[in-house]
Amino acid sequence: MPTIKFYRDETIQRRLSEIVGILDLGHVDLERVVAVRSIGSQSRRTIARCYALPRIWQTALERKAVYLIEVISERFDKLSKEERDKVLVHELMHIPASFGGGFRHHGNHVTEGNVESLYRKLAFAEREKKDY
Repeated sequence: MPTIKFYRDETIQRRLSEIVGILDLGHVDLERVVAVRSIGSQSRRTIARCYALPRIWQTALERKAVYLIEVISERFDKLSKEERDKVLVHELMHIPASFGGGFRHHGNHVTEGNVESLYRKLAFAEREKKDY
């Protein structure tokens, strides 16, 4: 059985920071968001995942909430820059405004339409920045 390897990824971490700043996602405490790249996943359709440290673990470990965003290298790396950004926006949308260890599931908030809307805002802001 293949072993999955996990690595902290500073490139993804920086891009998450840029996205959070541009989209003004002030509830996302970047000091408590960790970007991880995995290699060797057997997952067939998953490109990235968001994990939260549940409240019970926070209490037991005497820690504040932490969120981890994993990109699965075998799929994520094949995407265009636009699609990679959409994936990162999607994963950030799973983090609730309370930043308390909960998780926003797919449904009313984490939707393809909402991801697309935020991505358009991101792309527009980056185009405007280049024009200066």
